[in-house]
Amino acid sequence: MAIVNVYIDGFNLYYGALKRTPYKWLDLAKLAQLLLPADTIQDLHYFTARVSSRPYNATAAHDQGLYIRALKTIPNLRIKYGNFLTHSVPMYLTGIVPAQRVWVDKTEEKGSDVNLASHLLRDAYTKRFEVAVLITNDSDLAEPVRIVAQEIGLPVGVLNPHQFHSRQLRQYATFIKRIRQSDLASCQFPATLADRKGTFSKPVGW
Repeated sequence: MAIVNVYIDGFNLYYGALKRTPYKWLDLAKLAQLLLPADTIQDLHYFTARVSSRPYNATAAHDQGLYIRALKTIPNLRIKYGNFLTHSVPMYLTGIVPAQRVWVDKTEEKGSDVNLASHLLRDAYTKRFEVAVLITNDSDLAEPVRIVAQEIGLPVGVLNPHQFHSRQLRQYATFIKRIRQSDLASCQFPATLADRKGTFSKPVGW
């Protein structure tokens, strides 16, 4: 049995395992305990950014707000926010002759990977865990994983929400395991939850 801190890359988890599934109302504490049954989950750190509603997804901000409210009912979970940057870029339409260029709004999430790496390294150097576990498949995190595992000498596991493992993360992780749809299905929040503000329910369509 080990004392474990879990570091969750929110958008990597969402796009790797949750989008277009009925499992977005995911209880991260249950998931961590399911996949690490012999360990004590000390702290969960969730890294994300606030989304804005778009014409093609008018309820995005509201839905995310409800999910964050659900996550805040987990006593040992902390949320750290990055941010979204939107800018217009010129792109060519596919298969159009003659070539036709249009301007497209491109949205990028910034800060979550840096925030995750920073908290992971701080906690490793100050010995705040016995084992670190990352929920991600982002190869950009390979270097902090290497530092913790090889230079600090603490085990680092990866729970991968994607179908294939990152070669870079697999190279340095102490262990790596896939998150499967059956895991997500068995780790859902109740449809209705309560907090200090009252009761609330999972978003329609989730």
